[in-house]
Amino acid sequence: MRPWSPVRRMVHLLVGLVLYGIADGLIVQAALGVSPWSVLAQGISRQTGLLFGVVTILLGAVVLLLWIPLRQRPGIGTLLNVLIVGAAAQGLLWLVPTPPELAARIAMFALGLILLAVATGLYVGAQYGAGPRDGLMTGLTARLGWAIGVSRSLVEITVLGIGWLLGGNVGLGTLAFALLIGPLCNLTLPLLAPRVRRPALSEGGPECSPA
Repeated sequence: MRPWSPVRRMVHLLVGLVLYGIADGLIVQAALGVSPWSVLAQGISRQTGLLFGVVTILLGAVVLLLWIPLRQRPGIGTLLNVLIVGAAAQGLLWLVPTPPELAARIAMFALGLILLAVATGLYVGAQYGAGPRDGLMTGLTARLGWAIGVSRSLVEITVLGIGWLLGGNVGLGTLAFALLIGPLCNLTLPLLAPRVRRPALSEGGPECSPA
């Protein structure tokens, strides 16, 4: 099979980033608990009054600055990640309210989780650069010699704790996200990127194992 053209890869990248933001917004509006980085974004949003999407963009930019001492190099996908995911998530939050029924909220969460895995398969498969948060974790691993699992766990436990203290939504959905997003992404990556070298989850894409 011939490899994808740059145009097709860019289409996959853009569609994946937009869908990722939409999926993130669905999970937030389900109000059952969100991913660690979204907990932090929610907490900052509640303390500052800034929109969730704006905080998500600012967090991505701050994390990207942390790449400098870690000597990580962003790709175009990294920069577009910072700009698009937060904007798409905020658009969803404006358009879709939290349903009052528990069953509807569970369905919304499940849809968001599945859509996020699909979006990650599209985005990672394009191979246009690691997401800001994943780059932070791989940078820590490279500079400090930690295992990638240790870096990821320490970073995400830290942001989860700070976000919770600031008022972010930690719930059963947070646990479900942590347990399910990795296996779901392992299904979508080979399905959506069959003609591109399959990267490890730590190499690219929004935080897909647990944001």
